[in-house]
Amino acid sequence: MPAWVVGRLQSKSRTPLVLRSTKDVVRRILAKHYHADSSGGGVSWLTAIGHAKDSLWSIDLFRCESILLQSYWVMVVIDVFTRRIIGFGVARGDVDGVAVCWMFNHALVKHPLPKYVSTDNDPLFRFHRWLSNLRILGVEEIKSVLFVPQSHPFVERLIGTLRREYLDHLFFWNGPDLEHKLLAYRDYYNQHRCHAGLSGETPNGYGTEKAASRATIEPHEWLGHCHGMFHLPVAG
Repeated sequence: MPAWVVGRLQSKSRTPLVLRSTKDVVRRILAKHYHADSSGGGVSWLTAIGHAKDSLWSIDLFRCESILLQSYWVMVVIDVFTRRIIGFGVARGDVDGVAVCWMFNHALVKHPLPKYVSTDNDPLFRFHRWLSNLRILGVEEIKSVLFVPQSHPFVERLIGTLRREYLDHLFFWNGPDLEHKLLAYRDYYNQHRCHAGLSGETPNGYGTEKAASRATIEPHEWLGHCHGMFHLPVAG
């Protein structure tokens, strides 16, 4: 978050920023003072909170159809600081509070819990079971700002990338097949795909003390990922 946003939020009170800044305050400040520059730089109030690995995860849902024209909902969970894909949850048909809780718990298996999760204002994230599940896990929920798309940018961008680069170019038969393909993309995305927003680093390597190794690729060969959909050069 830019310094002028933080300064204006802190000037309203001497109490901590996270405790007193509400979505309405942020929405009014961004609507009045923020103007996107020519470089395309965005702004997100979530970056003021997700300043460390696994301190803030973003969650969102999207729908896709199988080759048999069956509808599936996919939950995407990412770490805001590293842009790392934490996991996916897949459910067939309509989803409710129970399904959303199951998808989230399934996505975070073998991962440490974050301090916060950010969600949009979808009614699915207002179910009593969803709120109770977060309360049991000890995770605090942060809602995105209404009418400000910049307030929830990273997971929205990831869903678009996932569709354009991957799901729009393959078929899947059922839920397990879809989840298997999504996990293959997660491994490729986290370990091998470089990101301009991370200064050319991969999500798994971003924020670590170990610098990424630079290898010459003369001679080189091509290594396939996601069943041959993506190929990256590696030293031969």
